[in-house]
Amino acid sequence: MHDFLKKCGAIPLRMANLHAVLADYNSPIDKISYMEKKGEIIRLKKGLYVSSPKIHGQLLSRELIANHLYGPSYVSLESALSFYGIIPERTETMRSVTFKRSKKFNTALGLFEYQSIPKDFYAMGFKQEFIGNDYAYLIATPEKALCDLLLATANLRFTSKKSMLAFLEYDLRVDFSALKWDTNIVQECANIGRKRKELLYLKEVLDECF
Repeated sequence: MHDFLKKCGAIPLRMANLHAVLADYNSPIDKISYMEKKGEIIRLKKGLYVSSPKIHGQLLSRELIANHLYGPSYVSLESALSFYGIIPERTETMRSVTFKRSKKFNTALGLFEYQSIPKDFYAMGFKQEFIGNDYAYLIATPEKALCDLLLATANLRFTSKKSMLAFLEYDLRVDFSALKWDTNIVQECANIGRKRKELLYLKEVLDECF
């Protein structure tokens, strides 16, 4: 069993995966419970586990786990902005977006939060981020993470480019020099029509960063 857990590494395991390997046991469920108590596997939610780093010797990726915990989803909002070094704070809650209903999971590896956004807004502006040659997870591009944040935050309205800039500089503390901004995705998001005015103000601000 240790060989199987080591081979799976940091990829989350569903109950069916464990049952298949433990098919020769009289009670696979009891064995799974025993492995959890021994710290060999970590329970993420009902029916989903990840093997312990002490078994496979790899760091666990909360971004990878977030993709598996609830989906379809991809890491976005403050978590993505922090990942890219665009905002200074390291976010304790791993935040993602989904077109399903919003949800939260409190796990042994921290809090995972999923913010619902419309499906047409969801279906753009994310990419694969690779962990070595073994794993990949989905994460918003920096620009899309800002768009998602503007859309997902209730009562967030702006009346001018100046007020948008103030929000980015003083509320989020965005480091505009962290990267070269691609505002095409911001325009695509604005074209959908949701918070169009705010997204166009965002595009104006980012366009001036070149």
